Amino acid sequence: MDNSFGCCVGGKFVVTIHETELKEAIHLGIEKAREQGRPILVSEVRKAGAIEALCFFDSGRTDFFGERFYWRDPEGGFYIAGLGIAAQLSSDLAEGRFSYIGRSWNELIQGGIIVNPYKEAGLGPLMFGGFSFDPHKQKTALWSKYPDSLFHIPRFMLTVAGGEAFLTTNVVCTKHDGISLFKKVAGERESLLKNIGTRMDVEVPSLKEIKEIAAGEWKGTVMEAVTQLQEGPLKKVVLARELRLLFESEVESGAVLGRLELEQKASFIFSFESGGDSFIGASPERLIKKRGRSVRSACLAGSIQRGKTGNEDTMLGNQLLSDEKNLKEHQYVVDMIRDAMEKTCDSVVIPDQPQLMKVRDIQHLYTPVEGIAKESSSLLDIVERLHPTPALGGLPKEAAIAKIRELETLDRGLYAAPIGWMDYAGNGEFAVAIRSGLIQGKEASLFAGCGVVANSDAESEYLETGLKFRPMLSALGGIKE
Repeated sequence: MDNSFGCCVGGKFVVTIHETELKEAIHLGIEKAREQGRPILVSEVRKAGAIEALCFFDSGRTDFFGERFYWRDPEGGFYIAGLGIAAQLSSDLAEGRFSYIGRSWNELIQGGIIVNPYKEAGLGPLMFGGFSFDPHKQKTALWSKYPDSLFHIPRFMLTVAGGEAFLTTNVVCTKHDGISLFKKVAGERESLLKNIGTRMDVEVPSLKEIKEIAAGEWKGTVMEAVTQLQEGPLKKVVLARELRLLFESEVESGAVLGRLELEQKASFIFSFESGGDSFIGASPERLIKKRGRSVRSACLAGSIQRGKTGNEDTMLGNQLLSDEKNLKEHQYVVDMIRDAMEKTCDSVVIPDQPQLMKVRDIQHLYTPVEGIAKESSSLLDIVERLHPTPALGGLPKEAAIAKIRELETLDRGLYAAPIGWMDYAGNGEFAVAIRSGLIQGKEASLFAGCGVVANSDAESEYLETGLKFRPMLSALGGIKE
C-alpha cells in the first residue's frame, strides 16, 4: 500500500499523500454503480502521521461546520473525529428503529470497495450517531435538528488507536459520477490536511445568564411521582430537568471539548453536530463495547459528591457503598443488564458487589459486566436490549418510560440515550449520553436526571441533579473554582 507520511513544520502539519489507490477505488466504484444501478461506497484508509484528533476536529470548523463528530474513549488513547457527511442514515420510526438503522448500514456497506490493510477497530467505513431517548415522546423545537435515529458516515475521519493515527476517506459513487469525483475528493482532502495545525486558542465565551427551567414545577412532579410509586406497581422512575445558558457570543464546540478533555479524564467525551447544533458531553457510563464477539457493559447507578479532602472523599465513598437507597437503585440496574446480556450473549460475568467510580465532580456505584456475544447478536441488537437501563428510565422498563412521557415536560431528545459508533466489521461502542448539553449558537441547554423511588425527597433529588450539571457547567464557564 502507498502510505502517507507527515511531520509538523512551523506549527502546521504537512502531509504527503499518493492518490493512486483512492483514484483506482473510485473508478471501480463508479463502474460497479453503473453495473448494479445503485450507489457504491468506497472507503480508503492510510496512516496519517502525528495528527491530534481535536486538531483534526477544529480544522473543519469552517468548511464542515454542522457536519462534525468527536469521540474519546476514557480507557486510553482511542479517538475518532469525523468531518463532512459521505452518507447519512436517519429515521423517525418509533418502532423497529434499531433494526432499521442496522439494515440500512448493512445495505450501504454491502458490496463496498474498502481499502484497509489494518486490523484496528474504528477504521474504514464507520457510522457515528445516536438514538433519541423516547421516539414516542412529542418532539419540540429544541431537538428539531436531530431525528429520532441519526447516524453520519463521514467524508473524512481520523482515528487514533494504539499511538498511531489513521485517515479514512469515504465516497459514495453513483452511476452518474465521473473521474471529476476523484478530483473533487482529492482536492478537499489536500486542502483539509494543509490546514491542520496546532489547536487555535479559542475560549468559551462569557456566560450572561443561567436559567432554571421550571424548577419548582419539577419538584412538584417528583412529589407526584413519589405518591404514585407508593400506591402503584412502579419501583422507580427517572425524572430529568433542564438548565438554559445564555452567552455573549456563539459557543464553539471545539473549545468546550478542550475543557472537557482536561477536566473529565475518566469519561467518554463526545460531540455530534447536526444542522449547526452540537450535542456534547462527558459521560462516565458505557452502555456497550464490542470487539469481535467480546462485549463489555457497565452498571452505573447511585451517586454522591466528591470530598474536599482525601479523608472526606473516602468517607463519602464508604457512605455511598452502604446506603440502602442507592444500593437498591444499583441492584435494579444490575438485574436488568444481566437479563439483557444473557439474552444476547453465550456467557456473562458480573461481580457480586459494586465498587466506586470516581470522576471529577461526583462518585458512583459501578459494576463492570463482560460477556461473549452470540453469533447472531449484532452491536445494535444489544443496544436495543439495554436501552434504557433503570438508571435512566426506571423499573419496570416500559411502564417507567410511559410514566416519564406522562410526567416530564422536558423533550430529552438524545439526552440519556445511546450515542456512539459502529464500524463495517461490527465493532463499536455506545455510551449513555448523560452529563451532556445541546449547544445552539449563543445558547446551550444542559440536562440532568435522578432516580425517584417511593421514599425519595424532592429537595434531595433537586440537589442531586445540581451535582450532575457540574461537569458541563464547568466546561461552559458556569462554575468558578
